Amino acid sequence: MQRFNHREESEFKEKLVAVNRVSKTVKGGRNMRFSALVVIGDEKGRVGYGMGKAVEIPEAIRKAVEDAKKHLVTVPIVGTSIPHEVIGKYGTGKVVLMPAPEGSGVIAGGPARAVIEQAGIKDIVTKSYGTNNPINVVKATVDGLSQLKTIEEVARLRGKSVEELLG
Repeated sequence: MQRFNHREESEFKEKLVAVNRVSKTVKGGRNMRFSALVVIGDEKGRVGYGMGKAVEIPEAIRKAVEDAKKHLVTVPIVGTSIPHEVIGKYGTGKVVLMPAPEGSGVIAGGPARAVIEQAGIKDIVTKSYGTNNPINVVKATVDGLSQLKTIEEVARLRGKSVEELLG
């Protein structure tokens, strides 16, 4: 009898950003566990992050992916970059996201780069200020991406046409 390991093929790609060993001190000593931070995205404008904690690393990663699917945001992409400059904040972490001309590539540090690549943005410049904690940088980056609006959305919100906004 053959056994197949059927793992459903997800539309999302996942990227492990950080694994921490965490411990809880109990009467008999220390309980060690692993905490995983994962970013998932379809590289077409949807991205999310999740945290998972378990006794073994693969289980923590699986839990993090499940959590990430619950925290998806849609990112408007204009050409290969973002529509405008934005600042994402979380805790003491700030991530400045700036559009870049085609061919520039992704100019970003580790955790922010993971989020941007999973979102499918090809040309962007970012700068992270404050904390360098991967969890806070990821959350600040996702916050910034969730604030983005296309010119069509802004025109609709103001009740004007795109031509009126552009002058």
